[in-house]
Amino acid sequence: MTPPNTPPVSWIRQIRWDSKGLVPVIAQELGSNDVLMFAWMNREALQKTAELGQAVYFSRSRNKLWFKGEESGHVQKVHEIRMDCDNDVILLKITQLGHEPGIACHTGRHSCFFSVYENGEWKVTDRVLKDPQTIYK
Repeated sequence: MTPPNTPPVSWIRQIRWDSKGLVPVIAQELGSNDVLMFAWMNREALQKTAELGQAVYFSRSRNKLWFKGEESGHVQKVHEIRMDCDNDVILLKITQLGHEPGIACHTGRHSCFFSVYENGEWKVTDRVLKDPQTIYK
């Protein structure tokens, strides 16, 4: 029997997972529509995200689940989980919690997409909101 508030797993089977059992995930801020970060999920991470209403990713470098904010406190509350037309990319509509304005990037910035290509070089356009040395213990 499925526990209460646990969605059936059949919806997960509709996703086109890559050869490593992962799917790319974009976290987009509800309201501003800012793209805050890109990460990966495996089936377990996506299932937990749906169950908890909080973003859970799969860390390829650590080869384990990564509960967003587990070290930094910068949790992502998930409002919607969307899938693209090819069933191979997930979009999370989230609220970034833990700091005002929300910090999604490990560099202490609001978004991981803080560099803009201009005239043959990358320019950093977004300021650091909090020193990463004080975020991670």
